[in-house]
Amino acid sequence: MTHATPDHARRTQRERRADSRALILDAAVESLVRNGYAGTTTVTIQALAGVSRGRLLHHFPSRDALLVAAAEHLAIERIEEMEQWFTDDRTIDNRIDLAVGSLWRTFRQPYFWAAMELWSAARTNDELRDQLDESEHRLGRAIAVVVATMFGPRHSSHPAFGDVRELLFTSMRGVALTYAIDRRDPDGDPHLVLWRQIAHRMLDD
Repeated sequence: MTHATPDHARRTQRERRADSRALILDAAVESLVRNGYAGTTTVTIQALAGVSRGRLLHHFPSRDALLVAAAEHLAIERIEEMEQWFTDDRTIDNRIDLAVGSLWRTFRQPYFWAAMELWSAARTNDELRDQLDESEHRLGRAIAVVVATMFGPRHSSHPAFGDVRELLFTSMRGVALTYAIDRRDPDGDPHLVLWRQIAHRMLDD
């Protein structure tokens, strides 16, 4: 009969803790998107994740800390996915069009709606606002890097690139919010053509 070594047992415990943390974060995002901020409680998250109350509190002692971590968790996963789209150095003829379209798709993901639920709640919740502000600054730096990768070195080194990136982000965020009440096809949104035209105009010279 074989027995697990102490090292193996410790590794297994670490893996179980990591797995339960991921389950909790995924459940929190799912609840935010499905139920909104007000309807997302630790009891709801615990049930969706299938973990004990003690395990949830071990990882996240407060609901707001959990929800901010959940939104950040999904955003980081999305950033990693975005990076994979543009990791090679091959020339892409329609690089700007592809990058703008890919960026627009990120505003249709669960992360965006989870983040918007938190942003709205943070307006009247100082503790949540402080936690979210710190998280958003961390993500902002990572997102700036991956967006530069999406556009490629020629375009991202253009003097106007920073302005283009900010213009796209603010405009896309605003347009995406309208989909909360108007469930049209985002691939046919007329703004997509406009965003591409503006990006070409500012980055192709």
